[in-house]
Amino acid sequence: MTGNDPYNYEEKYPEDKVYEETKPNARVWKTYVDESKNHDARMDRESRESLDVLLVFAGLFSAVVTTFVAQTSQSLQADYAQVSASLLFEMVLIQRAVANGSSLDNVPVSSPNPFTTFTPATMDVWVNGLWFTSLSLSLATALVAVLVKQWLHHYLALPSGTPREQSHVRQYRYGGFQKWHVLVIIGLLPVLMHLALGIFFIGLTIFLVPLRPWFFLDHWCRHCGGLHDISDI
Repeated sequence: MTGNDPYNYEEKYPEDKVYEETKPNARVWKTYVDESKNHDARMDRESRESLDVLLVFAGLFSAVVTTFVAQTSQSLQADYAQVSASLLFEMVLIQRAVANGSSLDNVPVSSPNPFTTFTPATMDVWVNGLWFTSLSLSLATALVAVLVKQWLHHYLALPSGTPREQSHVRQYRYGGFQKWHVLVIIGLLPVLMHLALGIFFIGLTIFLVPLRPWFFLDHWCRHCGGLHDISDI
């Protein structure tokens, strides 16, 4: 049973000759390569699972936010179709006033004036600002996740050469891995997605305030309560 132990490197690799313990093919380098592969494989598996989930969620979330933004962003600029309709309606009123012989001063002036500077509503600015921020955070999370996956791919690709050369290259890459805090970056990506979700729901709440959704909820609850009372009879 001892010979089947993959971590028993004294039996897996022959003992080095005297004064050859640090040669390019020495047992210490082979042991280091095997141990580092096992460690990196576990780290890569855990990191990739987290990154794959984040990429899928960020993609779906970005698609949903984009749909909302595509509709609400139109409120940030003047609606010239509405302006044209208002002007046409005003022209009809003027023609009727002329035909009836009434004063033109009684004709109401159209509210959307094409000659005035358009100023979007404060609520529209806030909603679009929050949703654009949420979309930017979601896309940034997806971008960083893709970059980290590429980093992991190159990190695990050891070059050919002697075990000592592979050990040196791996240690050099591992030093850079720690220097740039890659694992910390992976851990912060879910925080960014949670922040994007929170900002989106804040904007959604502001967007729904004029629609009075609680009125429909209250009406539905009363309706359900009435049905419940009827069923109890």
